Amino acid sequence: MNKPKRVVVIGAGVGGLAAAVDLAASGCEAIVLERAAVPGGKMRELRVGDTAIDSGPTVFTMRWVFDELLAHAGTSLDEELTLRQASRLARHVWPDGAALDLFRDVEASAAAIEAFAGAEDAAGYRRFARDAEQIFLTLDKTFMRRERPGPLGLSLSLGLGGLPRLYATRPFRSLWSELGRYFGDQRLRQLFARYATYCGSSPFSAPATLMLIAHVERAGVFYVDGGMQRLAECLDRVARRAGAEFRYGTDAVELQVEGERVTGVVTNSGDCIAADAVVFNGDVQALTRGALGAAARAATRPRDREPRSLSALTWSLKASAGGFPLDHHTVFFGEDYPAEFAALFSGQSVCRSPTTYVCAQDRGSGDVVQNDAERLFVLVNAPPRALSEAELLEVQGNVERLLGQAGLTLDLAADTVTRFSPSDFAARFPDSDGAIYGWPTHGMFGSFRRSGSRSKLPGLYFAGGSVHPGPGVPMTALSGRIAASAVREDIRS
Repeated sequence: MNKPKRVVVIGAGVGGLAAAVDLAASGCEAIVLERAAVPGGKMRELRVGDTAIDSGPTVFTMRWVFDELLAHAGTSLDEELTLRQASRLARHVWPDGAALDLFRDVEASAAAIEAFAGAEDAAGYRRFARDAEQIFLTLDKTFMRRERPGPLGLSLSLGLGGLPRLYATRPFRSLWSELGRYFGDQRLRQLFARYATYCGSSPFSAPATLMLIAHVERAGVFYVDGGMQRLAECLDRVARRAGAEFRYGTDAVELQVEGERVTGVVTNSGDCIAADAVVFNGDVQALTRGALGAAARAATRPRDREPRSLSALTWSLKASAGGFPLDHHTVFFGEDYPAEFAALFSGQSVCRSPTTYVCAQDRGSGDVVQNDAERLFVLVNAPPRALSEAELLEVQGNVERLLGQAGLTLDLAADTVTRFSPSDFAARFPDSDGAIYGWPTHGMFGSFRRSGSRSKLPGLYFAGGSVHPGPGVPMTALSGRIAASAVREDIRS
């Protein structure tokens, strides 16, 4: 019997975990190295006092990605986790006090939009929903699930009429400008333009292709009982059952290369782990800066001169919230959207009225929390640079003022807030500069500039949010599966 091929996975973020599940379930000997003590990467909990609060991704969508992954390993999401599907997707609030809820059901959202902005914009929403779904269906199997195709390859994969179908995904117009074709009310453009920030981008530069995110959310937003960290633990557990080995508190420091091919990994303890292939689940820019040694520098092209994606400033807290009916997901919009993104990308700063996201983790759709204190996660977009303490306090004051305009009050007990800044992200994820999403998806070719799963160094493969198909929980899981597929294909040949 042939000995199983050994694959070392560096990083137990979602992409690395998905790769480990896929590889182990396919009969490979998978060894996962993770410098942190727990799985998840950016999917993480922070402790505030004795309470764990989701302080990374808070939205679970595209569950079918994980259904397929776990089915490959002989189990299912429903066997491993308890999920609840939200009927209300999110609540949105503006400084003038106006509020709008969006729902899983198109007609429920259309009715809410008609009451909010009139019949014409409600009709525009119905057209928007249909077009967003069509963009998703066009790109799901031809782009998102495949190793990064170029524009020509994507067009050919669409078959007869490929170019018209590719054109219909709206890559030539910005998301902001395209939304003007559906909505006359600028607040609705602001709401749906926010989807660009899901991949660390500006809606004024990102392609209208990102409309597909609206369909992804309508197809299902889920709450994970116990928090998103349970998903990371689930993937760890399933991978172990399939035979994977996890070494937490272990950092990879150098790739071993012989004959211009990766042959192993050296750890921070000096161990040398022989490998037939290595999957790197991290920011690929770290390699060009020498994170895994000199041989890995040439594994991908350097992009140091290109602007990085957005970072974030977050607060994880316990508080008694009053004065405004929070939903599980609530977005408080600022006053001037163009100025907000000009500040982030041109001024490398946070504007005076920044859009603020609040995740009330003890609330489902319509739930009212009666406890003295509930778990809240507050986030504003920030530039990928170190912010001074004075800047951080100024942003905090502006956020408090914006929430106060909507009537929201937060009664905080002592020592019940944990702040995380771009500098903290940079320290936790070395050589990322604090950018959470790698590079922004700007321009019609933005998605094609991400690295694919195969590197320039034979035997080294990429997964994670900085590579194709991009950031976000389901996308990074897909990147891990794409990398695993490439490994299996190459080691068989």
